[in-house]
Amino acid sequence: MTSPWGDDWPVDRRIAPVHALDFAFEPGGWPQMDARRAEIEAHFARRAADNPHLWNGPVLLLGAHAFRDGVLSGAFRQSDFATFTYWRDTGWRDEGLVNAFALAAIEGSDGGFVLGVMGPHTASGGRAYFPGGTPDPSDITADGRVDLHASMLRELAEETGLSPADIARDDGFTALFDGPRIALMGRLVFDAPADVLAARIRAFLAAEARPELSDVAVVHAEADLTPAMAPFAVDYMRWRWAER
Repeated sequence: MTSPWGDDWPVDRRIAPVHALDFAFEPGGWPQMDARRAEIEAHFARRAADNPHLWNGPVLLLGAHAFRDGVLSGAFRQSDFATFTYWRDTGWRDEGLVNAFALAAIEGSDGGFVLGVMGPHTASGGRAYFPGGTPDPSDITADGRVDLHASMLRELAEETGLSPADIARDDGFTALFDGPRIALMGRLVFDAPADVLAARIRAFLAAEARPELSDVAVVHAEADLTPAMAPFAVDYMRWRWAER
């Protein structure tokens, strides 16, 4: 089984500002994985036996796409979480789709970052990254587009209790291209320092019956980084520090 982050993917990571997103939804599913249906279901059954809270819901993965002049465009297709999990756990092989998702890169007024620590009942328990995740059909608009900015804001509210009204500045997306994954980091700057934001989020989590996050992690400098933090989140924070 490969690393869940795909650290060993044999391509160079690259980071680039994104000026616009242009995504459509198209039918067709993930035909490359159809022949593995029995393996996929058996694999998910084993995962669910270890964690009965896992749910095999629909997810959207990106098919044909392009990045030109700061515009990332392409078409998403629908699959399910069981297939996604099998693909991830068996090595992120090139099967025609990639995992493109938007994360809310929470930045305090003091420049500190706030990451979420995933709860033990989730598929990524113990790992730390910015709020967000793989899009799903609720991110498809009435005119057939896929809105990852709305996806990011929804996940921000659901995971942390912070709302768009709390955001002082939305500086758009930065893309981290990383083999089978495109992590779109939305720079959201808040008026409060990072430690204050962390305290607000922890209060929100304490009031939830089953919060998606178990805690948050505040990062001010290199010394605050930990192995639990997603490489794409670490790459983004280092890139931001270099830009200052």
